[in-house]
Amino acid sequence: MKQTEKSQIKIKLCGLTRPSDIETANLLHPDYVGFVFAKKSRRYVSPERTKMLKELLHPDILAVGVFVDEEPESVAAWLSSGIIDIAQLHGGEDETYLKKLRKLTDKPLIKAFSVKDMGDIEKANDSTADFVLLDAGGGGTGTAFDRELLAGMNRPYFLAGGLDPSTVEEAVKRWRPYAVDVSTGIETDGVKDAEKMQAFVDAVEKYEKIE
Repeated sequence: MKQTEKSQIKIKLCGLTRPSDIETANLLHPDYVGFVFAKKSRRYVSPERTKMLKELLHPDILAVGVFVDEEPESVAAWLSSGIIDIAQLHGGEDETYLKKLRKLTDKPLIKAFSVKDMGDIEKANDSTADFVLLDAGGGGTGTAFDRELLAGMNRPYFLAGGLDPSTVEEAVKRWRPYAVDVSTGIETDGVKDAEKMQAFVDAVEKYEKIE
């Protein structure tokens, strides 16, 4: 597997669970990797395992902890531990929640929005989170939302949902998101696939070379 250069469009490889996933990420050098802390997810990783994986991660790659309706104090504790650098909020966290969490940490926050209509786009535009992520359903399903709605975005965003090595080039060409986020699209039989991870990163870089 070749080592890749940094992409202008940022890349997040999410749902990593194994040392081999981290080894591949270190070679590909995405901007972010994601660790899922939602216990109902098949990609859930325990605190002990996350700590071990983070110790293997290249220090230039930011670790994102993915939470679903977790208590703000718990999220802040994770951020202060140094095991994760950014918190991604993937549940029903509202502006009141964000305000409370802001009092507990100054680390960056990503708020994920399940996009069904223009109202969800408006909520994403108005969010006080440092970054917003646009996805379909509850996330991690590998399905896409109606991307024509992206025309209503007036701030940088992470694009997720239905992305894989065969679809990401067209998505970045059409919409030019701040970052692309992938999990299911780089898996085979429910686990991360090093070749698909490589192909995904290559597809983003291929578009940028054309540009």
